[in-house]
Amino acid sequence: MKKYLLFVALVLSIAVTYAGDKGKWTGFISDSDCGIKGNNKEHAACAKKCIAAGATPVFVVGEKVYTITNPEKVAKFIGQKVTISGNLTGDALDIEKVSK
Repeated sequence: MKKYLLFVALVLSIAVTYAGDKGKWTGFISDSDCGIKGNNKEHAACAKKCIAAGATPVFVVGEKVYTITNPEKVAKFIGQKVTISGNLTGDALDIEKVSK
């Protein structure tokens, strides 16, 4: 019985992991301090400064701000408009690919 319950728990955890929306979005890499204000090219210098000071990178699409689960993938794109492919679960984005 314990093996069966463990198997069910494993299957459910895998289902939850892959329940996010897979897709492609275009927006700006901003910082967690400024968030929505980083939805333009003019914010690039501020975003770089804030991230250097400890803020985390976020992805801004229109009026929506998404956290990034793997921020190392956007390190060279701070302040830039990019297209991201990945998985969205709630407000968290797991990035597979970043392109300009």
